[in-house]
Amino acid sequence: MHPLQRIREKESLLVIGLMSGTSADGMDAALAEITGAGLNTRVKPLGFVSLSYPAEIREEILRLASGDAGGSRDLCLFHFLLGELSLEACRAVCRQTGVSPEQIDLVGSHGQTLYHAPAAESYLGRPVRGTLQLGEASVICEGLGCPVVSDFRVRDLAARGQGAPLVPYAEYLLYRQADRSVGLQNIGGIGNLTVLPAGGAPEDTFAFDTGPGNMVIDQLISRMTGGEQRYDADGRIAASGRISEALLSWMLDDEYLRQPPPKTTGRERYGKAYVDALTARGDALGLTAADLAATATRFTAACVLAAYRDFCPVKPDELIIGGGGSRNPTLLRFLRDLLPIPVRLNEELGFDSEAKEAIAFAILASECVHGCCNNVPSVTGASHPVVMGKISL
Repeated sequence: MHPLQRIREKESLLVIGLMSGTSADGMDAALAEITGAGLNTRVKPLGFVSLSYPAEIREEILRLASGDAGGSRDLCLFHFLLGELSLEACRAVCRQTGVSPEQIDLVGSHGQTLYHAPAAESYLGRPVRGTLQLGEASVICEGLGCPVVSDFRVRDLAARGQGAPLVPYAEYLLYRQADRSVGLQNIGGIGNLTVLPAGGAPEDTFAFDTGPGNMVIDQLISRMTGGEQRYDADGRIAASGRISEALLSWMLDDEYLRQPPPKTTGRERYGKAYVDALTARGDALGLTAADLAATATRFTAACVLAAYRDFCPVKPDELIIGGGGSRNPTLLRFLRDLLPIPVRLNEELGFDSEAKEAIAFAILASECVHGCCNNVPSVTGASHPVVMGKISL
């Protein structure tokens, strides 16, 4: 029997979702039992692990993701290295849950985004759009002996979409409510907002990137600690500083924040060059490192407010926070100070905030092998629904 036919005929599937985000902290792996397909999909999370990258691997990711570094040798070897790290994460979540790797039916791997250009850039005399996620799926396929779905974003981009955000499809399946409009704010390296209108269909969903999530904060913390810390643990450094209204005003005068959806962003906008300019302006204002961290953390919260205020045709009744930023009490306090609606954590609904994106790619993989369209054109701007993902057998 063909492997895909076998999968389609099973009542439920054991699926691993893999995610390596813009913060480049590590590889996340979530194991879920998935039953059904389309709007009948039901998901039971079984386990989650996050394997931190060694410093040299994270540094290489950031170097290659800068947009002006790396050659064919680097990209080739990194592609296969990340495939090996993805396989290690799959095996780790199997150990955690007591599930044999041979029992896994399917893997959905997002890979690591190295460059994302949803707006056309001039290249060799032509306007070209593109997106690049690396992490060789065949390495995972060979190691586990099951189909792997990868390279999700390119099909939506080919259909004239932004190729992002992709998680809203899974969010619709998991979080929709008949009588309440739900807002879902993920705060990874980049922040993204999804709104599910009460009783809405998938095409009523809208979502977009709100701006930087942890990305700018993390870079500042790494610089001020000489690389000893990758992030502001418990928001302590930001809590010890003061917010500079002058610097915050400069940060909020941001073309991206004024741009209407559909829109996505990433390290190409809020990476090293942005933090260089931010640090220089902070130095000119006489700010301490803690002041910079406090102001950058407030900026992330202010970006969420701007998204809610300016670009939500349906205002959510509550905002549910996920991603690594949900572990930052200072950021959560700023969000609750600024937003006029209740701000809750995924854990209050029985979900794991950090596993959310990995679970989403498990769902997207399951939908792909069942032949179900798994993008949301109202979110990405694609001209029509498509089946995203390339299947390795």
